[in-house]
Amino acid sequence: YENVKRVALGNIYREYLDIGREFDLPLLLSTTTWRASRERIDAAGFAGVDVNGDNVRFLHALLKSYGGYAEKVVICGLMSCRGNAYIPGEALAVSEAMQFHSWQAEKLAVAGIDLFLAATLPAISEATGLAFALAATGKPYALSFVVRPEGTLLDGTPLKDAIASIDATVIPRPWAYMVNCTHASFARSALMHETNSSATVRQRVVGLLANTAALSPEELDDSTSLVEEDPESFGNSVAALHRELGLKILGGCCGTDDRHIRSLASQLAKRRK
Repeated sequence: YENVKRVALGNIYREYLDIGREFDLPLLLSTTTWRASRERIDAAGFAGVDVNGDNVRFLHALLKSYGGYAEKVVICGLMSCRGNAYIPGEALAVSEAMQFHSWQAEKLAVAGIDLFLAATLPAISEATGLAFALAATGKPYALSFVVRPEGTLLDGTPLKDAIASIDATVIPRPWAYMVNCTHASFARSALMHETNSSATVRQRVVGLLANTAALSPEELDDSTSLVEEDPESFGNSVAALHRELGLKILGGCCGTDDRHIRSLASQLAKRRK
């Protein structure tokens, strides 16, 4: 809500929009609302301000200068769990999660998003409640988990079982599932692990937003410095998952910036030729 910071945020978004346009790739553009629950908005002193809606309108305004390319951009309403995404013990129960997240989900839906992404989810209970809240809006939605190389969510639930449970419980079911806040090597191990050897995982997991650090959540949570991976290595390893596992939505999470996304976009564009 300060002009200097709005300009800075717009410049960051334009870096990614320009990369997408340069390589003629569709782009999932997420709102900066990962932690914009009513609880956190009130605590930040913005009670009564439509923070979620303003984020959506900000992105719509940015797209006006991108002409025909704007048709390839999907505006995504970003949400997450209430507590620490690396501590599954803080996850809400199903009913609590549905009640807690419904307010933000409705704010984003009314503002005109194309798709919901509930990301960095460590536990099946809160993911299920979040799914109920998102399903109630009538908008398509995807759920994205933090996973371990052993093929489980952080709460120990096998990814395969989490997907099957939510798909069978929530109507309409998620449009798709993803993995995020996980290094590409960890994600590959999780998806290839015998625990997840099923058609369900292959069909329902469509993307990865990867970290640059090959560290466990516990190591990352206690880290006092940014662990980076060079952009070329990042681009190669993430793009390889498109070829190996058919993942269609690929991008970056912690530790990445425009250099990493440019490298990834370049690799994907080459594979398309």
